[in-house]
Amino acid sequence: MNRWSLAVSRGIARVTESALGPYQTAVIRIGFAATWLLFLLREFPHRQELYGPDGPWSWGLAEQLIGLNRAFTALIWSDGQLWFEAVFALAVLSSLLLMLGWRTRTMSVLFMVGVLSLQNRSVFVGDGGDNVLHLMSLYLVFTRCGQVWSLDARRERRTRAARARGERVTDRTGPLLWGVLALVLVVVTLSGRMDSEWAVPALLWAVLLGQALWWVVARVANTPQPRIMLDVVGNILHNGALLVIMAEACLIYATAGWYKIQGSRWQDGTAVYYPLHLDYFSPWPALADLLSSSGTIVMLVTYGTVFVQIAFPFTLLRRRVKNVLLAAMITEHAVIAVVLGLPFFSLAMIAADLVFLPTSFLKRVGGWVARVRGRLFPGRGDGDGEDVGDAGTAGRPAEARVGFPA
Repeated sequence: MNRWSLAVSRGIARVTESALGPYQTAVIRIGFAATWLLFLLREFPHRQELYGPDGPWSWGLAEQLIGLNRAFTALIWSDGQLWFEAVFALAVLSSLLLMLGWRTRTMSVLFMVGVLSLQNRSVFVGDGGDNVLHLMSLYLVFTRCGQVWSLDARRERRTRAARARGERVTDRTGPLLWGVLALVLVVVTLSGRMDSEWAVPALLWAVLLGQALWWVVARVANTPQPRIMLDVVGNILHNGALLVIMAEACLIYATAGWYKIQGSRWQDGTAVYYPLHLDYFSPWPALADLLSSSGTIVMLVTYGTVFVQIAFPFTLLRRRVKNVLLAAMITEHAVIAVVLGLPFFSLAMIAADLVFLPTSFLKRVGGWVARVRGRLFPGRGDGDGEDVGDAGTAGRPAEARVGFPA
């Protein structure tokens, strides 16, 4: 009994004292932000047809549908062209800054708003990758995804060094950003435009009030206990969101695999053959013909896809087997991106897969990137031999983090 109590105590301490998986949350932050950014840039010439007020799915039709499903989208607040361009530009900018890790807490909220606004504006132009991005944009808001590989972490390290030298450092950018967002949220709420389903407005208000509370406590509290308590809450939210992200990825693969088993084409080993010969999924007809010319290859790929998707959730406790299947799934999505012409679906799924990568491998990749950066931009490193901002805030006491949260 004492052994179990000790194990439970250690588990609780681990969940509450630090934000777990800093490298994993950083890499999925970069992955999802880059996927959305590349999609928006690729579709920039076609943005009007996809999401614009005069597109095939008109603003009036979108208003009727949103009146029924109560989905959140800022594009329904106005049918003006200027407003549409502003929201689209916000989506692009927030994706770029989130990928770089600048003010990640603020940018994760704006990233979520951009994703939901555009996707819910035209729900008939998405695919499975959009659904994954839709969900993950919500989960990222709860994570501390800027602990490493971010401009936030580099700024945090420089701030600590300045304070160690006795310098006074004041963060004005954070309060300014959240002040502007608070003003916008108040105006939108009072004007009655925040009439979507309660979940997203409640999340926006909860994040805003949480940031305000953190900022006030960091400057008013005379003892470290209130700051430690807020830090514990932040760690619990981060670790819970990370667990949900992992569970969501497992659920996607498990359900996809079990549904495939029920299909006759998957049972007889020919399912992969048919999409290779659809014009919509054949950007490289010669390559598709080459891959489908062998019945053995088609059968192996068909059965292998089902096996990998069903087996993966059961291999998480077996690290080596999990890593092999993870490499197989990433390779599969890379092939889908090229052969079937679905790059953004594949990028979204690969970004979800990256949460399962081992920390040692991610650190090694970070070291390679740091060395390459050092050769390309000599004299601009931070002197830690790691990526920009590898010295994150995880595991440090809350009283050491008195700045406005990013």
